[in-house]
Amino acid sequence: MPATRLGLLIEQTGWVARCVLLILFILSLVSWAIIFQKSGVFRRIDAQTARFLQLFRSGRGLPDPNTLRVGAGSIPMVTVYEAGYRELEAQLSGGNPRMPGAAAASSGGKLKNPRAIGVQMQVAAAEEVRGLEKWMSWLATTGSVSPFIGLFGTVWGVMDAFAGLGDAGAASLRAVAPGIAEALITTAAGLFAAIPAVIAYNTYVAKIRGLAARMENFSAEFVSKIETLYS
Repeated sequence: MPATRLGLLIEQTGWVARCVLLILFILSLVSWAIIFQKSGVFRRIDAQTARFLQLFRSGRGLPDPNTLRVGAGSIPMVTVYEAGYRELEAQLSGGNPRMPGAAAASSGGKLKNPRAIGVQMQVAAAEEVRGLEKWMSWLATTGSVSPFIGLFGTVWGVMDAFAGLGDAGAASLRAVAPGIAEALITTAAGLFAAIPAVIAYNTYVAKIRGLAARMENFSAEFVSKIETLYS
């Protein structure tokens, strides 16, 4: 029954309202695709980050990044760890390319510049955050623009209703019904597109900020650990 009424409302709308509905439908469709994709990504990252930290903190030394990638998967925290580990290898090997990474990290060398390691990890973390922020602007744009697009359809529908009233020469429901239908359905469509996008944007921005803080804290933890091991 509601679907039938919705179909009747759409049939009563003009070409302007239908263009507005099409734009809102595209915005909403892409937004929901982003929402489901981001939801899966963050769910995987949360679970694998906990696994990574457990593996990293389970031993006194520094585990091989390849082992952590196999155990925890490809997640931002592993990428940050790999960046710090590579810089550590370079410092311990003294720039000797013949010395493999695992041997360099266990060679008993002296740490030269812990700050450089922290900088490399921060750069890697920033790149990972930028990757996670991809398509977030679409959610923000959809949440802010959709109500105004719906409002445009509403205003046009009201104008159409008054035009129909003037053509009829008398106030009647038949004269104003098409315009009112345009106004109501475009308003509802604008809200339907905007509300989920705004909620998802705020939720994922909070998750990205939380993950960025965790990577920053992990970088400090890693630098502190290697200073203890190699200084």
